[in-house]
Amino acid sequence: MPDSTADERDWGEYFAFDEPYANQADAIDRAIAAGEARGYLAMEGPCGTGKTMAALTAGAHLLDAGAYERIVVVTPVKQQLQQFVADLRAMNAGLDDPLDGISLVGKPDLCPYGREGLFPDDTGVHDRCEDLRENTARLVEADTQGVDHAPASAAIEAEIGDDEQWWDPQIASDLAAAARPDARDQQTLGEETLSTAGTESPYRPSQPAAPEEIAESDDPPLYCPFEADWYARNTGSPVDFDVGEGNVVTAEDYLPASVEYGTCPHRAMGVMLESADVVIGNYNHLFDPKTRPLLSSILDEDTFVVVDEAHRLEERVRDLLSDRVGKQTLKQARNDLNHLLQRARQTDDHRQQVEELLSARDVPLEAIEQARQFYDDVLDWLDERVRQFLDGEFDGWRTDPHALPDHDHEVPLRDPETVEQDELTAWAEREGYEGGLWRSLAKIGAAVEEAIDTLGLTRTPVCAAVGSIMGQWWERDHAGFLREIELEHSPVDERSVDADYEAAYTPGVLCYNCMPSRALERIFDELGGGVLMSATLEPMDVFTQVSGLTFLQEGGKDRDPRYVKSATYGLTFPPENRASYLVDCRPFTARNRGDPETMRPLGESWNPTRDEYAHALRSLARSPGNVLIAMPNYREAAWAGAYLDGVVDKQVLVDESSSNEATDRRKERFYGGAGKVLVTSTRGTLTEGVDYDGDKLSTCAVVGIPLVNIGSPRVRAVRRAYGDAFGEDVAFEYALTVPAVRRARQAMGRVIRGTDEVGVRALVGRRYCPGARHSVYEFLPEGEREEFTRMTPDFLADQLDHFWASH
Repeated sequence: MPDSTADERDWGEYFAFDEPYANQADAIDRAIAAGEARGYLAMEGPCGTGKTMAALTAGAHLLDAGAYERIVVVTPVKQQLQQFVADLRAMNAGLDDPLDGISLVGKPDLCPYGREGLFPDDTGVHDRCEDLRENTARLVEADTQGVDHAPASAAIEAEIGDDEQWWDPQIASDLAAAARPDARDQQTLGEETLSTAGTESPYRPSQPAAPEEIAESDDPPLYCPFEADWYARNTGSPVDFDVGEGNVVTAEDYLPASVEYGTCPHRAMGVMLESADVVIGNYNHLFDPKTRPLLSSILDEDTFVVVDEAHRLEERVRDLLSDRVGKQTLKQARNDLNHLLQRARQTDDHRQQVEELLSARDVPLEAIEQARQFYDDVLDWLDERVRQFLDGEFDGWRTDPHALPDHDHEVPLRDPETVEQDELTAWAEREGYEGGLWRSLAKIGAAVEEAIDTLGLTRTPVCAAVGSIMGQWWERDHAGFLREIELEHSPVDERSVDADYEAAYTPGVLCYNCMPSRALERIFDELGGGVLMSATLEPMDVFTQVSGLTFLQEGGKDRDPRYVKSATYGLTFPPENRASYLVDCRPFTARNRGDPETMRPLGESWNPTRDEYAHALRSLARSPGNVLIAMPNYREAAWAGAYLDGVVDKQVLVDESSSNEATDRRKERFYGGAGKVLVTSTRGTLTEGVDYDGDKLSTCAVVGIPLVNIGSPRVRAVRRAYGDAFGEDVAFEYALTVPAVRRARQAMGRVIRGTDEVGVRALVGRRYCPGARHSVYEFLPEGEREEFTRMTPDFLADQLDHFWASH
């Protein structure tokens, strides 16, 4: 234990408990040092380190010292988000001046109409909400010195200045009042109002149309009274932090409170987060370009960031920073342009009106025509390229598209292992579509959207966003980005599609980010400092490189080097309560083990590799209590489950890729009653972020190295990009091996979750053993390696019996 209690340290007033865990005080001190140096700490600490409270304590101390104005926490795991809320409330319970905290959720979870299913079935909550917001903004517009429209976008604000209010609170108040039931009929007031989150709103359930005297139109638009109320309050919130326990508000607090006041819960959340001391959200809020604008006003050098579950950072951010445009969205962008062109063709006056609107953006009408033709040709190219791919893979598919395989497909548009121009760009150049056009598509799209809005045309355009993505398609390099066609399996009636293959697949073009470390470097460099933490970050030198921290530490031409340190802590629970084994079986590779579909227990096809692993699995599954066996994939999990079901005197549950609800039901069955065996994939959802505390799990075995499909074009492109960035000699390790070992370690970490818990951890397969060919032993932390005992399957049953006999 540390030499002094929390109360005796300068951060002690913020620490919520009497005394820190072993290593927790050191973690707090190191995090504070990183924050004071305007840098970052990468920290590995297993369950029992107290990472959540350590990070919050360090951040609170730095806020108190004036080094930062706020803490922003991001985590990809809902359970961890709840843990940050709980720890912050525990901290605030001991403070005279508690920290104001808020937990963020997405707009669909907060929209009263969307939550109650009151939007049209063919409209997503987010898109419908945005439409109503724009309509409301136009309706509440004040007379702003000749400015015609007050859209929800920033365009009007740029025109009239940041300090000038462009909306009229009285109009907004009138709109909110117009959506209320007839106040004279008090007996039916409750029945006639929209209710959600257990709270009655002041408004009728149906989305109201604007009163004619406000809309000044015979066809008044629908609007959102919750949004109007926000404008009526001069974009303020009637809800404050005192509605939440310990000054920490979650959606369970500000959603019903906002609804009762009749103001937009999402707007209220946005107002509060700007003044919060601690903001808790998910990865999207920091790393997703689409969601990040919600926090843009507070993401600066005065922000101390905490990135939780940071072992997931690389994979999750890679997906968030990849851009996909579906065929239907491309068509919609083409139709946006065509809609405006048709307007211009109606009469000479209409043409002049459109040209004048476009000229304000310095976009000629001819550019709209060229962009429309470009999208037309891209759509034709896409159809032809998909058919070409399917012709090469599946004979006779055109006769019956529904017979095509029921899974997604990647169609790479360049050799993933060669840096070269992609097929779409090369085709475009041959057709005369040069870089100037690609780069102008975003500008053209923005001009078209503004013209459509000004003209009051009934349309929700997408051409600006699509134009931006297509411009990036041209501009981005080919080493760090792989261009693909992605085919998502989504069978529909052939009569409802305009291309034969769409009966089976929905196509789109994807610009896949293979190398997110440079983007991460830029994001972290914009912030003051912080902590990146997880139970499984080692090898730390690999993590700091792929997360962009090494680039920060090295500095660059336009900026100074940043402070970057790391720390690794071991398990602090009693070592005698756990047994750890490296089970030396021949490598469980596809070549050695064969096809699991043909490997029937003890049948003619049962090979020696299966026999070795069957022996080990049988011994492990017979351990007392609940046993979790993690196989490399779900196909192997099905094989293991079928085998074990006949040789162990326990119920065997086999996990599979399924809905969250089905997985939760399977997990609850595993928890209840007598000991069971749960077989799953190491890459599934039951091996990470699940707290098997108490007696919910006694043994966990990870079989083989859970590598992703190394033949996937994206994986091959990532490996190539890592080779360019970090060296070809480490590309496979960085891109594939290290993430797989972290997955295995995450699964093992499910076993021992408390001081009094007892359990067994087993890594099954020779590649986990030291000195083996392609061994991954070196990627285990040094302290962890020392705990594992190597043995063959023949000795495993006796060792297990001996361990459990003494516990």
